Amino acid sequence: MRMEATLQPRLEQRMKLAPQIIQSIEILQLPTLALQERVQQELEENPVLELKQEAEEPEKEGEAEPETPAEDHEGEDPEYEKIENMADDWRDYFSQTSERRRSSDEGDEKLEALQNTAARPITLQDYLVGQLSMLEMPENVRETAEFIVHNLDNNGYLLAPLDELVTSMDNPVPMTLAEEALKAVQSLEPRGVGARDLKECLMLQLSEKDPHYALAKALIVNHLEDIEQNRFPAIVSKTGQSLDAIKEAVEFIKALHPKPGVLFGEEPSPYVVPDVIVQEMDDKYEVIVEERNLPSLYISPYYRQLLSQEKAGSPAREFIQKKIESARWLIDAIEQRRNTLYKVACKIVEIQKDFMEHGISRLKPLKMQEVADEVGMHVSTVSRAIARKYVQTPQGVYDLKYFFTGGTTSAEGDEVSWGHIKQKLLGIVQNEDKSKPLSDDEIAAKFKEQGLDVARRTVTKYRQALKIPSSRRRRQY
Repeated sequence: MRMEATLQPRLEQRMKLAPQIIQSIEILQLPTLALQERVQQELEENPVLELKQEAEEPEKEGEAEPETPAEDHEGEDPEYEKIENMADDWRDYFSQTSERRRSSDEGDEKLEALQNTAARPITLQDYLVGQLSMLEMPENVRETAEFIVHNLDNNGYLLAPLDELVTSMDNPVPMTLAEEALKAVQSLEPRGVGARDLKECLMLQLSEKDPHYALAKALIVNHLEDIEQNRFPAIVSKTGQSLDAIKEAVEFIKALHPKPGVLFGEEPSPYVVPDVIVQEMDDKYEVIVEERNLPSLYISPYYRQLLSQEKAGSPAREFIQKKIESARWLIDAIEQRRNTLYKVACKIVEIQKDFMEHGISRLKPLKMQEVADEVGMHVSTVSRAIARKYVQTPQGVYDLKYFFTGGTTSAEGDEVSWGHIKQKLLGIVQNEDKSKPLSDDEIAAKFKEQGLDVARRTVTKYRQALKIPSSRRRRQY
């Protein structure tokens, strides 16, 4: 049997996405802030792209500047004509430079922006080390205390047992010295840092001057689980204290912070820029795609003219032509993003008109496929169009995905969204008898009385999602 390599032609069809299609998909799913960064990056990389200033309009191709009436300078000094020609030369020179060229004014604006930028928030470790520097203690104790501080988690607890931390030090110290350093850390503010568990954290926050100190200490040490499970009668029988005294002490304990370190570790709230604004005008809801934060782009007339002057096949002509095509694709992709987002947002507002007027109680169940069929797009295009985008409505600012939700059908045949079910669940729990809170089965029965067929497991699911405790833990004695 002979083995050899041969060439065999084969005819086949393959689907490949063109680069401009891929770019359009990427631009479509970018929110406003991310799109600003993308445009800024393109401005830096593509020299033919220009940023249109509000006070200026780009010169159209083939359009000449308006002629100014010539002034009669006969008989004037020839030096005047020389100066005028120099001015014309400088004007031509500056018309060819990019509008993005840095000026001293721009530098001042950037410096001002840097000066107005918020400083990095102080961390828990920075705050504790600053307090340690003001305490009088031996140097080796201070170094050990700082080592302990840098081994606290975001909640302010020790990351590992103290003996393991000591052995991990470059120069291990005796346990007695480590205990002294830990005691120094636990004396710092906020109270409770440096604890090894919840009980120790709460105990560190107690003071003998507190009116409920003795009872609160006993409850933390012996009955913390009973408090969590709301077993007040069991605590009364074990301690011999009155129910009112137990309730007062528990309220005092609830005022303590179980995670003192999070006071310094909280992440700042993200800044949301609405991509779409819905406004009521003449009893109708108008959809506006927010474009004030997006720069307006155009292709530089200078490079258009330069392209026509370069010879065919020259490297400069190929480079300019490639950059102009890239710029056109970007401008077209941004325009296509705006049109797609506008169509999808208009259809959402049309379907959810009752929500715009009355709020979440009138939110309708909606699937992306329904919107995709209405606007004549693929469901994946709708999904990309609404990804990470927000809409400002008369009821507040919402994620566009918020309007796509499932639901159920009431006894009257009306469609009710799951968001509306959650609101009703909150109302039922808030109006229940706190001495006899409703179980999940009883809440499901309440829904059935209102003509809504909601299963008990669904009630449990949404109760947990809303962080509502169980009926036993909601009971008030």
